Amino acid sequence: MTEADFRRLALALPEAIESAHMGHPDFRVGGKIFATLRSPERGWGMVKLTRDEQEIYVRTEPDVFMPAKGAWGRGGATHVRLGAAKTASVRGAMERAWRNVAPKRLAAAVAAKDE
Repeated sequence: MTEADFRRLALALPEAIESAHMGHPDFRVGGKIFATLRSPERGWGMVKLTRDEQEIYVRTEPDVFMPAKGAWGRGGATHVRLGAAKTASVRGAMERAWRNVAPKRLAAAVAAKDE
């Protein structure tokens, strides 16, 4: 997966926009960050998962997903090694990250549409 692929997945989600935070491109919904690029450096991304979601992704794909260091990681921030990542797994993690921060009305509308 490339940075362009990661960006495309993020921006395909409803009402997602690209911005920047601490020198990294980031992706937001409702003003909240759900993913970033180049965190911690080029070739990496980050998705904001819950701790339980993070544990599952790290356990099932340890070459792709790893907790961020410190409090960020304990809060669910999960690094994605882009070069080792498959589109399907990153798409799933990205969708979970989006749902975790999306406004409730938007997340509910998307969930209802998916049913």
